[in-house]
Amino acid sequence: MHRPAPAIVITGIGAATPLGNSSATIADALAAGRSGVGRFDAGTYGRPQEHPAAAVADIPSPPVGTVSLEPGAFSRLGRLEQLALSPAAWAIHDAGLGAGQAKAPAPDRVGVIAGIGAEQLKAWERDYLDGGHDVFTPADRPTIVQRLATALGITGPTTTVAAACASSGFALGLARFWLTAGWVDACVVGGCDVLSPTALAAFHNLRALSRRDDAPERASRPFDRDRDGFVMGEGGVFFMLERQADADRRGVRCYGELAGVGMSGDASHMVTPCSDPTQAARAIGAALADAGVAAEDVDYINAHAAGTPVGDAAEAAAIRTALGEAVDGVPVSSTKSMSGHLISAASAFEAVACLAAIDRSFLPPTINLDEPDEACQLVHVPNRAEVAEVDVAASNSFGFGGANLCLVLRRAA
Repeated sequence: MHRPAPAIVITGIGAATPLGNSSATIADALAAGRSGVGRFDAGTYGRPQEHPAAAVADIPSPPVGTVSLEPGAFSRLGRLEQLALSPAAWAIHDAGLGAGQAKAPAPDRVGVIAGIGAEQLKAWERDYLDGGHDVFTPADRPTIVQRLATALGITGPTTTVAAACASSGFALGLARFWLTAGWVDACVVGGCDVLSPTALAAFHNLRALSRRDDAPERASRPFDRDRDGFVMGEGGVFFMLERQADADRRGVRCYGELAGVGMSGDASHMVTPCSDPTQAARAIGAALADAGVAAEDVDYINAHAAGTPVGDAAEAAAIRTALGEAVDGVPVSSTKSMSGHLISAASAFEAVACLAAIDRSFLPPTINLDEPDEACQLVHVPNRAEVAEVDVAASNSFGFGGANLCLVLRRAA
C-alpha cells in the first residue's frame, strides 16, 4: 500500500552572511534593498586584487553549550570551518534540538549534510599562504562535515555535496530524501564558502566577475542591460529539517516546508550555461511537480541570476519555458544583487530569502536593475521590495558544469 510522503519542514535557521547573521536580520536587509557588497582586497600574489565582493563582517560564536570545543577553540578554526560550525550550531539552537532537550532525537538519528565545493583546495590554499606544505604532502585529517558532526555531538550519517553553485541546494534535496526515507529523524543541512584569493583571481581571469570597481555596491546587476559579471560573496547558512509530524509533536515553529526538489544536468560547457533552456526548465518543472504545484500557483521565483550576460538570459528563457503562459503572472528577482554570489552557500541563502518572502509577505527586489535587458523578459521586482502574499516560492540554482536545481518552498500547514 502506497503511503504519501511526509511533509519536510524547516524548524531552525543559522546564518553568517553579508546581509546579517540571522533570518530576521537577513529579511530586514532584503526588504530594505540593502547591498552587502563593498571593496575586498585579496592581495596575496604580488599584484592588485581588489574586487567588489560581499564579505561577512563577523561570524558569531556558537551558542553556549551547543558544541564540544575547548574555550577559545572556535576563534582558532579556519574561516571556512567557522562558517559551517556557527550557522549549524545556531540552527540546532533555533530548532530547540540542542543536547539535553527532552524531545530531541538520539544523536545517531540526526544527519549532517554540507554543501561545500573545492573544500580541500581552499584548505591547501590557506595552509600554503600561512607557510604550510599541505598542498605537497596533504595532512591526514577529517573533512569539515566530519569535524562538524563531532563538534555538534551528532553520530548519524554525514556527507559533503559538491555541485558548484548549487551545492547547498543539492544538500537540501538529499536531506529531504533522508527524512522521507526514514533514515534520520532530523538533519542539519546547508552550505558555506569563503572569499578565496585563488577563486577571485580565477573568476577574474575568466572574465566572469564584474569590472565595476569604482562603485562596488552597484556592481551586481542581474537582468540589467549593463551587467558585466557577478560579484563574489561568502557566508554560511544551515537549517534544521524535520518531518512535520515530529515538529508538530514538539510544538515548535516551522519556517516553511521544503515541498519540492527538481534536478537536471546538461553539462554543455564547464562554465558557460547551456543555450538550450530545456534541461534547466526541466529542473524547474520537476520541482513544481514534486511539490504538486501548478505554474500559476507560484507566487515568487528567486532566480539564480548572478549578473552574467549569458547566464541571466539563459535562465530567463528556462523560466519562460517551464512556466509557459503563467510566466507573465509570476514575479522574479535575484537577491544576488544584494548578497553577492555566495557560491556553495548561495542556494541555502536564497532559500532563506524565499522563507522571508513567505513569512513577511513581500517580494525581495533586484537592486541595480535600472534598464531590464530585453533578453530577460520576466516580471521583475526592480530596486524596491513589493508587498505581496507569498505562499509558494521557487528558488533556482544553476551551477557550473550543468548542475541545475530548483527548490519549492511553501508556507507550512
